[in-house]
Amino acid sequence: MKFMLGARQGSVSPPVTLTHFGEPPTLGATGRVDLRNLDQQTGTTELERNYADQTRIPVSQTSDFQPAAPATDPSSSRLWIKNPLAVFTANGLDARGGIVVSDGKIAELVPAGKRPSAPCHETFDAGSHVLLPGLINTHHHFYQTLTRAWGPVANAPLFPWLQNLYPVWARLTPDSLELAVKVALAELLLSGCTTAADHHYLFPAGLEDAIDVEVGVVRELGMRATLTRGSMTLGEDDGGLPPRSTVQRPEVILADSERLIGKYHERGDGAVIQIALAPCSPFSVTREIMAESAAMAERLDVRLHTHLAETIDEEDFCREMFGLRTVDYLDSVGWLGKRTWLGHGIHFDDDEIARLGAAGTAVAHCPTSNMRLASGTAQVLELEAAGVPVGLGVDGSASNDASNMILEARQALYLQRLRYGADVPVERALGWATRGSAAALGRTDIGQIAPGMQADLALFTLDGLRFSGSHDPVAALLLCAADRADRVMVAGKWRVVDGQIPGLDIPELIAKHSAAAQKIIRG
Repeated sequence: MKFMLGARQGSVSPPVTLTHFGEPPTLGATGRVDLRNLDQQTGTTELERNYADQTRIPVSQTSDFQPAAPATDPSSSRLWIKNPLAVFTANGLDARGGIVVSDGKIAELVPAGKRPSAPCHETFDAGSHVLLPGLINTHHHFYQTLTRAWGPVANAPLFPWLQNLYPVWARLTPDSLELAVKVALAELLLSGCTTAADHHYLFPAGLEDAIDVEVGVVRELGMRATLTRGSMTLGEDDGGLPPRSTVQRPEVILADSERLIGKYHERGDGAVIQIALAPCSPFSVTREIMAESAAMAERLDVRLHTHLAETIDEEDFCREMFGLRTVDYLDSVGWLGKRTWLGHGIHFDDDEIARLGAAGTAVAHCPTSNMRLASGTAQVLELEAAGVPVGLGVDGSASNDASNMILEARQALYLQRLRYGADVPVERALGWATRGSAAALGRTDIGQIAPGMQADLALFTLDGLRFSGSHDPVAALLLCAADRADRVMVAGKWRVVDGQIPGLDIPELIAKHSAAAQKIIRG
């Protein structure tokens, strides 16, 4: 992948093009582009050649990414997002002069020093903004914003954490869920996230239409979402973890799953709402619902999602309950394939990683939650090297306890550096949050800045105190802990302007949400 850094406005470096293959190497000695080592014949640098050697991908003057056909309707309104301070494209294309947006898509990339090929009706001066593809969250539990930082589980690992929270979550109502979802999505949107996947598996009495509630909030805020119809069927009286009041009958789950797919699932480029099937975890569902969900997903052509290999306790549970390790279990119920993405994916051995890669099964890496619950560290570079698509997820807001995608990319960078060394590049972590996350969700129309892609964009300014003295604009986003986007666009429409969501009364939302959070705890 190429990442375009166009430094302006007091930055110490001239505009340069950083090429970095986000496909996974066994990391060795890497660093910044050394222009003194530029190959005058091929236009490549020593860093590019290092990555090419490590990944066995040939370096050339052109990207291996093939953009879709751009929007060409001459009557369409055209917006030029002009001359950004820096651009991370997540591919090998030059957008240092900005991009043109038309009909909700990226119509044109403007190279450094150039102008659009046709007149534009509007211009947005991005000279103080770092431009990224919209960030993509691959694993969340929106409802959990109601139980953030709850004292009884503040210092608990996963299983006790769940056992204490299940009875609280069983008190969810449609009104409290709507507030929880709105808070989660607003927080994500303000952090530069344009697409989010939610794993909702709680359907207590009165909350049978939980996914319908989520659809309404997603549409209200103008984001994209993959909403998963989760489920729990293995109650504590049957050897599972959740209480009986939180589980459902398989026939109810399957009927509602098919209803939701028929009513809401959109296919193809530009989809706003997609539905996936998501039995919760090995310790909360039966093998039968896993297998039946896989069969339905195949029949109706939707994706599959579940938690897997999050903790050693889960591994032990699978051995005792099913006589299998987690990946063997996944295979036995028909889930080992390209249709599936897994939440967490920490405790795999080398053979299991190879099998996941061969199958094309994806992983949602959730670094903050994994640290918070002391679950472990995903082997991201080994997973990618084996061919596993890896994206990022903030996970539930009771185990993070935030819903901030740009900060999640920072956490991923630091956690993986702790495992592999300081030469894991900033751009690689941003790649997990964009192109990698799009792949995990099975989407090819988002996650990159290229002609024909959806105009889902996040723009950050570096004018805060935390950025004073920073020199590399893209690196500064993660190293200096950017936490709020200045502008966010979804499908060509501004959904965040000047760091605010137009039309959303945040103080009022906080007041209502806080009251609902107190009520659910009190019971």
